[in-house]
Formats: sequence, structure tokens, C-alpha cells
Amino acid sequence: MIRFPKKKTKISTEIVTKTIWISTFLAMILSLPPLGLFLGIYFLTGNLIIGAIVGFGVHFVILVFSSKISKFLIRIMS
Repeated sequence: MIRFPKKKTKISTEIVTKTIWISTFLAMILSLPPLGLFLGIYFLTGNLIIGAIVGFGVHFVILVFSSKISKFLIRIMS
């Protein structure tokens, strides 16, 4: 039988709001630049494939640096 501990930790509302803001900023940093490039290339050239390749490429390059970006945002918000 699995027994789960009944220990509850109290988290302050300040920590929760800071976590929500940092997560929101990180999500915007990870998604908006690739989306902008994808749409910009698609509307300027009309080429969907090139726009998708560039957008996905930029997204994964930014994703590689997501831990450093997250640490930077945490340092700024503190």
C-alpha cells in the first residue's frame, strides 16, 4: 500500500505571484519571436515552408537557452 505524507508546506502569495509572472514572461520569450518570424516570412515571401523552418529553428535555439533566461528573469524579479 502506498502511503503519502500528510505534510503540507505553506507557500506565500508573493512566491506564487512571482512564479506566475516569471512563467508568463518565459512563455512569451519562447513563443513570440518565432511566431513573429514565421508570420513575417510567410506574409513577405508567401512561402509557408521557409517560414515554418525558420520559426521552429529560432524556437529551439531559444529553448536551448531557457534555463539561463529563467535564471535571469528570477534575478530581475527578486
